[in-house]
Amino acid sequence: MLGVVLWSDNADKKAVIWCEDQGDLAFFNGDNYMPRELVDLDAGDLVHFELQQEKHLRYAHNPRRIEQGAYEGLAGALQEAAKPRQPNEMGRSATKPQASADVILFTPHVTERADRELVAV
Repeated sequence: MLGVVLWSDNADKKAVIWCEDQGDLAFFNGDNYMPRELVDLDAGDLVHFELQQEKHLRYAHNPRRIEQGAYEGLAGALQEAAKPRQPNEMGRSATKPQASADVILFTPHVTERADRELVAV
């Protein structure tokens, strides 16, 4: 599964990962499934990992970084979207309620390969 690291503690080899299936977050806790050459995971890193469900929690095993900092700022955008806001702050008229949802852009980082081909990651 692919995911984006939202939070990490490299000293304790722990991380919280937002999964591509939009399900519950996955937790990595540096257990026995840790790869031999684990690189430090940082918020915003795109990672590939094996997912295991235990009771009501999801755990990421054997994480491998695909791209460092591919989604920097995503954790902050999620925190900002979670803040309660008044109707006028959301661009809606206070007299005319509308059904709406906050949309958080999950824009892929675009890289340019040596052959000049643009690739969305």
